[in-house]
Amino acid sequence: MIELHYWPTPNGHKIPIFLEEAGLEYVIKPVDIGKGDQFRPEYLAISPNNKMPAMVDTAPADGGAPISVFESGAILVYLADKTGRFLPQDLRGRNAVLEWLFWQVGGLGPMNGQYGHFTVYAPEKIPYAIDRYTQEAHRLLSVLDKRLGGREFVAGEYSIADMAIHPWINAYKKAPLDLEPYAEVRRWHAAIDARPAVRRAYALTEKVNPNAGAPLTEEERKHLFGQGPR
Repeated sequence: MIELHYWPTPNGHKIPIFLEEAGLEYVIKPVDIGKGDQFRPEYLAISPNNKMPAMVDTAPADGGAPISVFESGAILVYLADKTGRFLPQDLRGRNAVLEWLFWQVGGLGPMNGQYGHFTVYAPEKIPYAIDRYTQEAHRLLSVLDKRLGGREFVAGEYSIADMAIHPWINAYKKAPLDLEPYAEVRRWHAAIDARPAVRRAYALTEKVNPNAGAPLTEEERKHLFGQGPR
């Protein structure tokens, strides 16, 4: 059994996509980041960076005690190794998938996250910041578009790289980026959207947080954006 500590964010969506695609049994443990659940001691015990998602595998492959994993990229690699799916075993195939997984966790996610923060959530509009991260978001879309030319998926076969990247394409509905110049990205994104497992994964949003997309309260802003060292 997989215990998934989850909230419906771009990083959060990655793991249910894998679990649904692989048909693994799992249970959702909601982590309401707007209420500060990510700072509770019991959550920090498995996710010391106080970010979401995190996971506990109660039946690891070695037959030992439950294993907890934090960081979405690490969780995807763990699950791929556990199941033998969505991460090639050959040297070159595995390398390609991991390159694009790390491209997402080190580039696309953080840069698009800053784009979303300064365009949607910042209390004041700072033109330099908005322009900086808008340009970077488009640069990354261009990189992805070129990579997808002549490929069905990012690393050939459908993989954890696709699962990681997909939720970060136009993650902010209140500030959508123009995808018209990126035909390959649009083709690839639509194909993944149509997968039944992906639809089931995204449907968790309504079950876990039916208020998703509502304006943030002051309490939510405090928990999401007002935390320094603890």
